Amino acid sequence: MKNGLEDVIAAETQLSDVDGEAGRLIIRGVSLDQLVSTATYESVAALLLDGLTERHVAPAELRPWLGEMRERLFAHVTALDSQLLALPPVDVMRALIARLPDGEDFEAALRLLAAPAVFLPAILRLQAGNDPVAPDGSLSQATDILHMLTGELPSAEQTAALDAYLVTICDHGLNASTFASRVIASTRAGLTSSVLAAISALKGPLHGGAPGPVLDMFDAIGTEGNARGWLGQALDRGERLMGFGHRIYRVRDPRADALKQALRPLVSAGQVDRQRIELAEAVERAALAILKERKPDRPLDVNVEFYTALLLDALGFPRRSFTGVFAIGRTVGWIAHAREQALEGRLIRPRSVYVGPSPKAA
Repeated sequence: MKNGLEDVIAAETQLSDVDGEAGRLIIRGVSLDQLVSTATYESVAALLLDGLTERHVAPAELRPWLGEMRERLFAHVTALDSQLLALPPVDVMRALIARLPDGEDFEAALRLLAAPAVFLPAILRLQAGNDPVAPDGSLSQATDILHMLTGELPSAEQTAALDAYLVTICDHGLNASTFASRVIASTRAGLTSSVLAAISALKGPLHGGAPGPVLDMFDAIGTEGNARGWLGQALDRGERLMGFGHRIYRVRDPRADALKQALRPLVSAGQVDRQRIELAEAVERAALAILKERKPDRPLDVNVEFYTALLLDALGFPRRSFTGVFAIGRTVGWIAHAREQALEGRLIRPRSVYVGPSPKAA
């Protein structure tokens, strides 16, 4: 028995492989560095879902199908009221997704791929006092998300950056939210139920809630010259440095490098605050140096949260929405795992070891 199920194998999968020792992520036979340089959201969704529903999924067909579904789902935005909008964005998004019917077919999968992409931008605009922007089904998923967020068509560099993010975080082994999705799928409850369970796991601060505090750290540090002193004081207080360390990776998280690379065209095009990027790089250098000095026996390196925070901030997403944006990208992985579990797995029913008191003798 292992508390937390660490290193316990609970499923066989063809979807992704996380090699924590080598710092490598493989998505259905394609390494992340190769995938992120060429893929769009639609192509990686097709890659993950192909063979797991009753319909063959090709990237060229998926784009118009997703566009039509986004337009259909926009009607659900009218259900948002002041009570819902007072909640954090990911909770509001979860409530809207709960309105969708359960099912295990391609139609159900398509609804769930489109739903968070439509709902989150509408929620953010309504919470800011603006009217939601209707989807444009002719656009790609990444382009339309940014269009619905800002009301304007994004630049090619912005679309490419969001595509890179959605591809990078599409799937990542049997993490907590993916395992939750598979547990629900093993009961044959349906894909909507699986995605709702996964979102509920993702919102926990130990899983998907950490990118926002990376920006809080940058704000607190302020300038490059303050980096080492601020980080040292944080460690003296016993605080964790946001954006460093990972449960699986013993070396640098490959997703961090993918997202750092995705930021470069935005910097070159003058579409992101260059000083912010330079501050982040200074913080990265200082943090790695001080962690090596203070914790030489612990492999602590940059993780995906560090550059996620910079990229999403550069694209105009408020930091309170980062978990919801994560869900937009990860939903396809949750669905793929749910279908794989339903098709090939059994009801997930582990045992526990009772360590409570024994009944008193009569």
